[in-house]
Amino acid sequence: MYIIGTAGHVDHGKSTLIEAITGTHPDRLREEREREMSIVLGFDSFQLPDGKGISIVDVPGHRDFIENMLSGIGSIDACLLVIAADEGVMPQTREHLDILDLLEVDQGLIALTKTDLVDDPDWLDLVEVEVRDLISTTALKDAPIVRVSAKTKSGIEDLLNTLSTVLEDQPERPDLGRPRISVDRVFLMSGFGSVVTGTLLDGSLQVGEEIESLPGEQSGRIRGLQNHHQELKMIGPGNRVAVNISGIENKEINRGDTLTHPGDYQPTRRLDVSFKFLPGVDKPLKHDLETKLFLGADETRARVRLLGVDQLKPGEDALLQLEVDDPVVAVRGDRYILRRPSPSETLGGGVVIDPHPPDRHKRFDKDILRRLESISDGDPADVLVQALSRAGFAPWKEILEISGLESETARNILDQLIGDGIALELGKKSKKFLTLKSIWDSTLSGLDARIGNYHQEYPMRAGMALEELKSQSKLEDRIFREAVNHLVQEGDVIQAGPYIRMKDFEIQFSAEHKKLIKNLLDQFAANPTQPPSVADCKAAVGEDIYNALIALEELKQLSS
Repeated sequence: MYIIGTAGHVDHGKSTLIEAITGTHPDRLREEREREMSIVLGFDSFQLPDGKGISIVDVPGHRDFIENMLSGIGSIDACLLVIAADEGVMPQTREHLDILDLLEVDQGLIALTKTDLVDDPDWLDLVEVEVRDLISTTALKDAPIVRVSAKTKSGIEDLLNTLSTVLEDQPERPDLGRPRISVDRVFLMSGFGSVVTGTLLDGSLQVGEEIESLPGEQSGRIRGLQNHHQELKMIGPGNRVAVNISGIENKEINRGDTLTHPGDYQPTRRLDVSFKFLPGVDKPLKHDLETKLFLGADETRARVRLLGVDQLKPGEDALLQLEVDDPVVAVRGDRYILRRPSPSETLGGGVVIDPHPPDRHKRFDKDILRRLESISDGDPADVLVQALSRAGFAPWKEILEISGLESETARNILDQLIGDGIALELGKKSKKFLTLKSIWDSTLSGLDARIGNYHQEYPMRAGMALEELKSQSKLEDRIFREAVNHLVQEGDVIQAGPYIRMKDFEIQFSAEHKKLIKNLLDQFAANPTQPPSVADCKAAVGEDIYNALIALEELKQLSS
């Protein structure tokens, strides 16, 4: 199913056109119907004459509701830009088109509506010339223009057939096995519980699966799935979906949150991005400017850090680092919009280059700028390194899907990265996984640190339980086993049954401890047939020392 988003100035007939196509008016709020103006997103579906299924996202056109428009337009396949024939191009026509261009929506068509209000065909020709001139420098420069009237239904058939043609070359959304939904609506359904809606990207969902809401890390389970009122057991990427969730209350999820499988994504407070500054803005963009970031359905404050220039003039491009107030979920290649909070104004937008930069970049650093430019330009080696970084630990197939590179090219680059010591291939033949050496080194040092901290906190315990170490590390079982085996083989740690300790760790008993231990062991020697009970032993030396004696095999507990 393809997702189409409307765009255009207020009162140019977007919702009315949708009603003419589907038979249903997308405005669902009483206030919207009373004011005859869309305020929030509307949703509907229909089928094109050639059988293509269409999900439609109807956005508000009034300038006061641009931010509602942004929450729904970020994941569309094509747009339906609506321009009233009796008025022509208006302010929100231009702003919506700017936003579509920043999001690089290059598939769509222009519906010249309300043609029934225009008697002069020359006027329609003039409006078409104006529209064609408006879109000539945008990603929609080749979009067809169709004259329609929602009132008389004139041109509706032509519009649907043209839309079919526009969508012929639209590729299917890839299934990368890492599903995510940027939530655009949350509500409570009586008898069912929490329901969230959004566009599913990068993977599939099925009923019964565990689900996680980010950044709040609320966990639940999928109780039901719907696509435009149709109950489903499973749904793939590129579809609008309503997810009924058990285990998470609707007040615990907000618009803009990301719904995904547990562990698939990590929220971030920092983004490296490319940025295109709109030429129509009347002030330069300055370093440290506070803006509003719109990413998917999410919205948060973001401070702009100019990395390579002192300030940016309208119409210029640059590399930025965004520092956000609230954690966001982003993927390399995601598109975003920046707006000025007051007075409200769209400033520009661009593409996420690195969703998890390790540091707050130093400005004017040539090495950093060169690296970001190469990733932004799509250098295959940098793209593959970023895919490895994003995945953490993953099999080759997943790395290949995330990178989007051609298989043979990617494999050749990977072999070079392994040879240079940048990447590693670990695990057994049937369960090999890839990672960056930097990630692997960090994982090993993290385990070392946890074991060391455990020794400091519990100096009377001979070792840390492996299960406790695994729980703290939050590593997958196969990765945890590989890491522990590596540490043991390197001689950094010693594993004794279900416990692990640093190689140089020894329990240090004080003189008083040694005296208590000697007295206890003397009791065993003096009366071997009637040794002290467990309770007596613990009373004599204390529970920690008793457990240490058991771990050191000075004592052996035969019963409780």
